[in-house]
Amino acid sequence: MAFPEDVLSADEHVVLHLHPHWKALIRPVLVVALAIAAVVVGAVLLPEGDGGTIGLYVIAGIGLALVLWLSLWPFLVWRTTHYLFTNERVVLQQGVFHLDRRDIPLKRVNDHTMNQHFVERLLGCGTLTIESAGERGQTVLNDIPNVGQVQTKLYELVEADHDKHSLGEDELREVLADAREGKPLRDPS
Repeated sequence: MAFPEDVLSADEHVVLHLHPHWKALIRPVLVVALAIAAVVVGAVLLPEGDGGTIGLYVIAGIGLALVLWLSLWPFLVWRTTHYLFTNERVVLQQGVFHLDRRDIPLKRVNDHTMNQHFVERLLGCGTLTIESAGERGQTVLNDIPNVGQVQTKLYELVEADHDKHSLGEDELREVLADAREGKPLRDPS
């Protein structure tokens, strides 16, 4: 499922759109390969006749159930998990049947840290923790691909958002001069 563009505001644009790292798909692919191998081995080794056919059907049924449970479901979860970084917020969305979405406005991001274990460094992924003002506090994003670059981009987005919403030195001088002269406050934008 693609991320719906209609959840973005008028001036908002996507900077990064990520899914969890591909390492989440290693086990599902291995399960499919093992299920196919089990069916092939069963077809070769089981005796001909009714007993062998029933055994092959049992192996194929178990293999299919394992593929659906341990391969298809994790793939759907991976595919429907979105980490979206825009010029205004971070959007976290996941869910196959039940949809959960969390928005973290960039102006509320207080801190962000990344963590990589040795194997994650080799694979190029890691954990990004975003601390935001509010009741939920920290949000942990696991298996972020290129986590170092993502953290740097998040820093740039937070700084750009801060600069956009704060007065520059010249604008502050104008507001103070207007206040001294008794002029009404005006919108500097």
